[in-house]
Amino acid sequence: MIQIRNLCKSYGKMQALKGLTMDIEKGTVFGFVGPNGAGKSTTMSILATLLAPTSGKAYVGGYEVTSHPKEVRKLIGYMPDFFGVYDNLTAEEYLDFYGANYDIPSAQRKQIIPQLLDLVNLSHKRDAYVDSLSRGMKQRLGLARSLVHNPEVLILDEPASGLDPRARIELREILKELRDMGKTIIISSHILPELAEMCDVIGVIEEGNLVAFGRVDEIYAKMQEQRVLRIRLTGRIEEAMTRLREMPVITSVTREGSWVVANFSGQDEQQVELLRELAVAGFPVAAFNETVGDLEDIFLEITKGVGS
Repeated sequence: MIQIRNLCKSYGKMQALKGLTMDIEKGTVFGFVGPNGAGKSTTMSILATLLAPTSGKAYVGGYEVTSHPKEVRKLIGYMPDFFGVYDNLTAEEYLDFYGANYDIPSAQRKQIIPQLLDLVNLSHKRDAYVDSLSRGMKQRLGLARSLVHNPEVLILDEPASGLDPRARIELREILKELRDMGKTIIISSHILPELAEMCDVIGVIEEGNLVAFGRVDEIYAKMQEQRVLRIRLTGRIEEAMTRLREMPVITSVTREGSWVVANFSGQDEQQVELLRELAVAGFPVAAFNETVGDLEDIFLEITKGVGS
């Protein structure tokens, strides 16, 4: 559905994108991960035909974004990180206005708008002025706006930015529904754990470079090659750290109060052997567990050294 080839964007001497190349298949929920200023919004603006690349190509549904912008705009629904709203319109009037801009007939708009308001849980606010809506409600209304012409692709730039926990959960549930409808969704965030349970594929961008790309489970599996054990002891901590450093499956050991944190490169059965060895040696182990990594751990690990 989306192909990006050697995409570059420069602002004077500053390079926002440095030869970005990736493919996103139809029906995929793609999470674009990276800190502010990494190049996420620049990429999304190019895909939305709002920004011309310095070089390279980008295609949506087979249409090149710079040479066929009208065709691309019919296929996409774009929700920027900050978007303007017309405060003197009600939620229903707001969607009707944008539906008219897409040349959707009035009778059809009257059918579509109640469905969209229901999808984003705003049916009870149809007659409320946009200015009176909370931040989370405005975000959901903006999402409804991007869906008014039933696009195949959704480009959502930081949709959870500034939302409270409840509003983020509500937005996440709506996006799950859209995924089940078969939409191809690109969603960016610098709040990394938000993307973990929603996305099929993630791409990590740092300083304009794509430093990782793949299915979430594949990236997790790759990261599990280096696992972290946390061991709490009630005594003999320094002695236990020395013993752990002598074990071939331990690559590094640090201390956090009564906890020993060890990087572990072995298999599950070797964890059992490691614990048995500590117990036989008489070390007072009070707790023993493996830390489950999340997208933040992945991001920190795979961007280590980038830009240095």
